[in-house]
Amino acid sequence: MRVGTMVSLGASAALGLGALFVAKVALPAHSNVAVAATPAPVVSGVPVVVAAKDIKYGERLAADHLKLVQIPRDAAPAGAFTTIDQVLAQDDGGAPVALSPILAREPLLPTKLSGPGARPSVAAEIGPGMRAYTIGVSDVSGVGGHALPGDRVDVVLMRNLSDDNTHKILQAEVVIQNVRVLGVDLNADPTSNKPEAPSTATLEVSVRDAQKLAVAANLGSLSLALRALGQAEVEPAAPIGAREVVVGAPRAAAAATVRPWRAPQSSGSSRSLITIVEGEGGAKHPGE
Repeated sequence: MRVGTMVSLGASAALGLGALFVAKVALPAHSNVAVAATPAPVVSGVPVVVAAKDIKYGERLAADHLKLVQIPRDAAPAGAFTTIDQVLAQDDGGAPVALSPILAREPLLPTKLSGPGARPSVAAEIGPGMRAYTIGVSDVSGVGGHALPGDRVDVVLMRNLSDDNTHKILQAEVVIQNVRVLGVDLNADPTSNKPEAPSTATLEVSVRDAQKLAVAANLGSLSLALRALGQAEVEPAAPIGAREVVVGAPRAAAAATVRPWRAPQSSGSSRSLITIVEGEGGAKHPGE
């Protein structure tokens, strides 16, 4: 073998060993220096009290319900508690109760806890501009107790248009539609899933609808019609008489005597009055 070839092979081997040394030793050291020169960004956190486990509606809070965690400042909800002692003194210096269900790891907020009185309140569930109005129902008119807090219902009025007690001229009409059930009897827990035979139902209604219910309750009997989940449409609903149900029944519009009932006139112009005209199928304001 020629001397030149041997020298070339030796030089190639030396270069290969040198490259391997640089890759194994020199480059990792340089990379470590570069990484060390770039410090990791520091995330600023704030303490927030969260639920350590699921908390039920109406449950009184204790220390084992809560824990303190650090979360980024930008992710902290407004009004969140920063110490456990703040939460346990929320209700006039005492432990509060939950006004709505709280899930594990969910931040606690004052709006979900009771204040003075230490009791869950239906008033905390009423939406802006709305009212809570209670009507009497039975196990039948209350849809068998299947209308639970949080469900939505229509209210149906059944009345007798006849002045003669020997026979009846019945008419049913929808008074209001798509109203939320706030409570059934004394149960206002929105997580309740146990039907019970009800005697009252508390509904979330507008002021105008509260007036309608007050008048309708004195005209006849009220009952609830339970809506499907997510069904919010308000449908046209004309009054239904016995003639539409049974062939040959007296016609309500012909047999009914139109007797208007009017609330006493008031000198103040700001009071809202409702006029009920029997046989015309609904409540009207004067001038409508």
